[in-house]
Amino acid sequence: MNFFQTIAVAFAMFSAIPCPQPEWTEKNMRYSLCAFPLIGAVSGLLCWGWVALMGYVGGSVLLQAGGLCAIPVLVTGGIHLDGYADTSDALGSYGSPEKKREILKDPRCGAFAVIRLCTWFVVYFALCASVKWDARALWCMGLAFVLERSLSGFANAAFPLAKNTGLAHTFAAAADKKKVCAVLLAASVVLAAALIVVGRLAGVAMVLAAGWILWRYYHIAQKQFGGITGDLAGWFLQRAEIWMLGALAAVQLLEGMKWFS
Repeated sequence: MNFFQTIAVAFAMFSAIPCPQPEWTEKNMRYSLCAFPLIGAVSGLLCWGWVALMGYVGGSVLLQAGGLCAIPVLVTGGIHLDGYADTSDALGSYGSPEKKREILKDPRCGAFAVIRLCTWFVVYFALCASVKWDARALWCMGLAFVLERSLSGFANAAFPLAKNTGLAHTFAAAADKKKVCAVLLAASVVLAAALIVVGRLAGVAMVLAAGWILWRYYHIAQKQFGGITGDLAGWFLQRAEIWMLGALAAVQLLEGMKWFS
């Protein structure tokens, strides 16, 4: 029962998928970060289903791209995009770490949030329209959805926190950090290996993109915020997702130009 409650906690917090609402306790939150990657698996399966549906009904490339752009947002309810927007405002302020943390708590949406969100969606949509969504590409993005959440959960348990309040602190404080880090690090290694085996050069590029964004996440969080927060976790997730998608599109483009023939 505790196993299913642990999964339900992760889905209740990090997705908009209807699920039972268990009472949050020390036991069912201890390993809830380990269930976080399952939400990525749901996104991957829904994207696969959407591409199959578009192929069956003869949907246009633009309609297919629109669905692929919307599915991850609908699955999560936009919780990670909210963190991306807040962090964009904070980074755009060029203030002190204390000032940036204050901006993260401000519920209002500033100019930098609007600009960067619009840019994110335009680029993400264009990339979705550019990729040839064959079985290999769908496997790659499905694994990418899971990998980015494994890395995010690992970071939440392993990286220093900016404050002792908020969502990131709630999950980090409740977690059995040693075991959660071990499980999610092992999962990340397995997922990265699977991505490379399935995607070959595209998989390598996507793993490198994820690693680069994780490194940037750690250093920007430490230098500019004094540690990670829930908003920064969302910022990392959205950046990792679009960078991995961009790596997939870039390799497909180069392969089409026969650069690697």
